[in-house]
Amino acid sequence: MAKTSAVEKNKRRRKLVASQAAKRAALKATIMNQSLPIEERFKATIKLAGLPRDGSKTRIRNRCEVTGRPRAFYRKLRMSRIALRELGNLGKVPGIVKSSW
Repeated sequence: MAKTSAVEKNKRRRKLVASQAAKRAALKATIMNQSLPIEERFKATIKLAGLPRDGSKTRIRNRCEVTGRPRAFYRKLRMSRIALRELGNLGKVPGIVKSSW
């Protein structure tokens, strides 16, 4: 089980990314617009740099919904390989059947 603080920090980051997404997208569009004067684009760059770093989408870490484990994460199922195996063996994941031979 992952530290509760790490899981909560990631949840806070997800909220911040959702709230800052529109503002960051508008500033990035201004920065990438070649038809605007360089001064205006530079001001947009400064504003973007002034926003919270945790508002960037790349700061989010994919974590297992069951255990909070950050590694060996399956995106489709939103859980780690260990949690997948345990729940699969118990028959709680649809479509996963325990194999035996």
